[in-house]
Amino acid sequence: MAGLASAQWINYPTPGVPKNADGSPNLNAPTPRTADGKPDFSGVWLLEKNQPCPKEGCPDMEITKEFMNIGWSLPEGLPYQPWALELRKARMAENSKTDPGANCRPTGLFKLTINPFYRKFLMLPGLVVILNERDSAYRQIFTDGRALPVDPTPTPNGYSVGKWDGDTLVVNTIGIADGEWLDRNGDPLTDAAKLTERFRRLNYGTMEIEFTVDDPKAYTKPWTVKIKQFIALNTELIDFFCMENEKDAPHEVGK
Repeated sequence: MAGLASAQWINYPTPGVPKNADGSPNLNAPTPRTADGKPDFSGVWLLEKNQPCPKEGCPDMEITKEFMNIGWSLPEGLPYQPWALELRKARMAENSKTDPGANCRPTGLFKLTINPFYRKFLMLPGLVVILNERDSAYRQIFTDGRALPVDPTPTPNGYSVGKWDGDTLVVNTIGIADGEWLDRNGDPLTDAAKLTERFRRLNYGTMEIEFTVDDPKAYTKPWTVKIKQFIALNTELIDFFCMENEKDAPHEVGK
């Protein structure tokens, strides 16, 4: 096992980490920047672990509040259209058995961002690439000045373009496939959705992502949530694949 772990680059030191006087990582150090002076999001990131820990302690990659319920932080919850609320209830009653991710299908942009797996940001000229450990999936955000496509073919991640507003990367996405799940509880997203994300690297160790969802088919008004990602040091992505031809879900007993 030691040889296997070494081959997967676990515990390989992350280069360029700012240090405190005692040699520990200084996660509050200033935000690193690219050659053109913009915040550099490069690195491996993990969603904030904000679920209460059991007495025996938290596992390394426990489920987060957002993964289960994207609207948990909104005092009044998500502003559902009546049919969307009924669909969410039906999906929850099925114990998530029809969740695309549970059936080895693409999980979509939202769940790739809020799942408890690692993700890696790459900053390239005119392009931000997000590599996801889950199913070795990827996402492209074009920052080369192009416009969003007209009447695009729907895809799980849609089509994303970004531009800088000071130190904030503002990303607009359209063309998301109909019927996606925003979270494990089955909050819906339709092909009418327009998504705006605002990426901010607050310091060396913390990234904040603000999501605004404007989906008039599923919700009565746009809504906004924020999540945090924390830098993951001395590690790398390890390919994780959902098994093809999954057959266990129909045989699950209970909830």
